[in-house]
Amino acid sequence: MLLLGLSHHTGVRLAELGFLFFLLAGGWLAAASVGRLKSNTLVIVGGIGLGLGALLLIVAIHWAHFG
Repeated sequence: MLLLGLSHHTGVRLAELGFLFFLLAGGWLAAASVGRLKSNTLVIVGGIGLGLGALLLIVAIHWAHFG
């Protein structure tokens, strides 16, 4: 039974958004490693960004047949 069906175009958009989250999370984690900006909050935000990016890619691949 198909509960969630997404078009290929939607899958591409979700994947682009997921990769954007990966890019932003990398920037947050890089900023967290700078001596003057060291903060656990930046690491947490970067980790959340990585998690959201991975979730969007999983949805794009599984339900929208991206890739």
